[in-house]
Amino acid sequence: MATDRAPRKRAASRPKIKTATPRRKTKLKSSKLGKTPKTPKAPRGPAARVPADVMAAVQAALDKKAEKLELLDLRDGLAFTDFFIICTGNNIRQVQAIADGIQEALRDHGVRPALVEGYQRAEWILLDYFDFIVHVFTPGTRDFYALDRLWGDARRIEVPAT
Repeated sequence: MATDRAPRKRAASRPKIKTATPRRKTKLKSSKLGKTPKTPKAPRGPAARVPADVMAAVQAALDKKAEKLELLDLRDGLAFTDFFIICTGNNIRQVQAIADGIQEALRDHGVRPALVEGYQRAEWILLDYFDFIVHVFTPGTRDFYALDRLWGDARRIEVPAT
């Protein structure tokens, strides 16, 4: 049984519009899918020209068993202060003890903070000394705010562990 099929005629097509830039097909590499980009870490350097008050605050935090202590040098950037000291306490009482120890040690040097924020809740205590700012966190709050990553382009200064 032979069927005669007539060839189909194309419907009138629309005129093609040329665009300034041609479309490109892009392929995503499967190895890149699902991975978060890593932020480059700033270079670490020796503790050169760090003021005595900053080092006293670092030592006081270490004396109170502060963990993950970072000293960031912000002098090269457009920051509102010269140094950040970022550290972590295991719980609220330890966070308050670290803040108290820093204030006591600097009071012995004749320096008082211009501002103390967050002492009552003690999840994030900020001690502002104008030339440097101390951030004392609980572990969950530090992970959430990620100041280390936010100020990732700042130079990290190695702190000698005692």
